[in-house]
Amino acid sequence: MISVQEASVLIQKATQKFSDETVSFLESQDRVLKEAILADTDFPPFDRVCMDGIAISKKQFDAGKRSFAIEGVQAAGSPQKTLKNSESCLEVMTGAILPKNTDAVIPYELVAIENGNATVNLDEVKELQNIHLQGRDRAKGEIVIEKNTLVTPAEIGVLATVGKAKVKVVGQPKILIVSTGNELVEVTETPLAPQIRRSNVYSLISLLKRLSIEADTRHLTDDKENLKRQIQTYLETYDVLLFSGAVSKGKFDFLPEVLEELGVEKLFHKVKQRPGKPFWFGQRASVEVSGVENKTTIFAFPGNPVSTYVNCLKYFYPWYQKSIGIAATKETAVLSVDFNFKPSMTYFLQVKLENKAGALVAIPQIGNGSGDLTNLVDADAFLELPADKTEFKKGEFYPILRYRTF
Repeated sequence: MISVQEASVLIQKATQKFSDETVSFLESQDRVLKEAILADTDFPPFDRVCMDGIAISKKQFDAGKRSFAIEGVQAAGSPQKTLKNSESCLEVMTGAILPKNTDAVIPYELVAIENGNATVNLDEVKELQNIHLQGRDRAKGEIVIEKNTLVTPAEIGVLATVGKAKVKVVGQPKILIVSTGNELVEVTETPLAPQIRRSNVYSLISLLKRLSIEADTRHLTDDKENLKRQIQTYLETYDVLLFSGAVSKGKFDFLPEVLEELGVEKLFHKVKQRPGKPFWFGQRASVEVSGVENKTTIFAFPGNPVSTYVNCLKYFYPWYQKSIGIAATKETAVLSVDFNFKPSMTYFLQVKLENKAGALVAIPQIGNGSGDLTNLVDADAFLELPADKTEFKKGEFYPILRYRTF
């Protein structure tokens, strides 16, 4: 049995690379760009008016002129107008191109308009005030989004602005989520006395959707030969297999034995943690399938729902993030009360999170063990308490695995 830290290191060493793919820019959110995005024109593409108001010649203002006859209106999206008389002005709208022969914009709030004249009561007007100069943000051909950037709504807006309808991103792994066990029935079925509904797989589906991953699912009964036959096919088809169940010491927990017989290298089995101790992790060595190199990584989580949930957050999430080239998010929270945990293993304590006086506070939510799926609803995160302590004091900071935002 290895420590949480040792397990994390082994998993990080077993990351994979996925082929790039081209997608619609709207589908690229939460994906990693594999190309630099360039400005297709200057940004802004013209001298842009920043406020509704009047455009004047600063030279006339400096000469003492304070009342300007209005020659017309420069609307956003309209062809550029020219101020014909330097002693006059043009009304201008936010986003419009700056009229020729003007070099300052005075907002309406500082202007009184009466009988076709605009009067200002100011002591000073700065040259180019309230004007966004052409190319000030980026010049044509300059990089606006760097390669390997994680796309957020901010990048989506820039992609639209430069007309980048299709973008190259890191491809998503092909993932299969497999539940095991004769006791499991579908969500739509009414369980008999010894049965329960198949829920872990749907928790995993939702956790992967947060990473913009669409996963396939299968269910296998506790029959060793059938397990072996089906998993052999999955190994040839998928980049990642996520199992829930069949990795403990029960008589029908055949998965470790089956994976070994199929040539999957076990990197570890059992981690000094609670919940999720029986976690099994391995990787099939690269082989040639139809002339293409192939590798499959296997995360075999214990069947208890909280164990599956925390292991996915603690191990699969960072593995995936490193595989696609982004840094894993790290957060800490302060423990709200004294807490004791005697066994010498890492403990993932379910907690409710609150912001208090600028600090993220973790409030323990004690459930009924790793089988208590409903307790996940009452909590927001897991507080990771280290194995080298048994007493944890109020006010101490520890890492969290957050699964709920607020």
